[in-house]
Amino acid sequence: MGSSFKGIGFMCLGVLCLALGDAISKWLGEVHSPLQIIFFRTLVSLPLIMLLAHQGGGLRTLSTRRPGVHLIRGLIYTGTMGCFVLGLTMMPLAEGTAIAFAAPLFVSLLSVPLLGERVSVPVVLASLVGFAGVLVIVRPGSEGISLGALSMLGAAVFYALMMITARRYGAREHLWAMVFYMTLVPFVVTGVALPLVWQAPALEHWPAFLMSGVLGVGATAFITLAFRHAPAAIAAPFDYTAMLWAVLLGWMIWDEVPDLGVLIGGTLIIASGLAIAYQEGRTSLKRRPSA
Repeated sequence: MGSSFKGIGFMCLGVLCLALGDAISKWLGEVHSPLQIIFFRTLVSLPLIMLLAHQGGGLRTLSTRRPGVHLIRGLIYTGTMGCFVLGLTMMPLAEGTAIAFAAPLFVSLLSVPLLGERVSVPVVLASLVGFAGVLVIVRPGSEGISLGALSMLGAAVFYALMMITARRYGAREHLWAMVFYMTLVPFVVTGVALPLVWQAPALEHWPAFLMSGVLGVGATAFITLAFRHAPAAIAAPFDYTAMLWAVLLGWMIWDEVPDLGVLIGGTLIIASGLAIAYQEGRTSLKRRPSA
């Protein structure tokens, strides 16, 4: 098997892990607070990240000279996960996933004021198409946009800010340091808040909490391997297979069938994201938030 095919395979596995983790978070969110879900996910993820870091260069890869940067990124990631899990509990899985794909649009637009980058005309046009797709999905009317859609849009904005900080500082920090502190901060934040929202898990919830953390780390590892084996321009577009998994899992678990507006809007968002990736060559970044 060629290296590029291996990269595509790893990318598809990583996306499957993300989709399964999102479905688990949505299921747990029917009973538990997003803060409790995030706490257990990060509790499980941290030792796994340390194990991977140890195997990938030793725990010295977790050292950093920029604790302030990691604190800010961790707080942003806390907002990303909190908004995403909250949104999942309020809307169908496919609809929420489609809105989350708006993250690359915000990355492109926010990189202008925050990084001083210039955005080309094709990227601006592609972004407008993507935002049109968002409007088709959320369908703002006289009652405004639903809280679930606003939460998903908030997750996309937070995630875009996290990717912008990665773009600025990622080359100066080791990958596992970036991942470790990004996970450590929400673990501490949600741990402090946990007594306020604690709900004793039922017996069947414990395996779900465990799998949520394992799938999150698995997704990170597989996506990292994908970009090592295949050019980013080849591997990254397969992130959009998440939409297929979201539709399938939503139908199988919650009997959710996306309507025509979600399908049209999702298509517009995905097309705009691919166009931006083609124009700017930024496909090495993960392209959406996830629980």
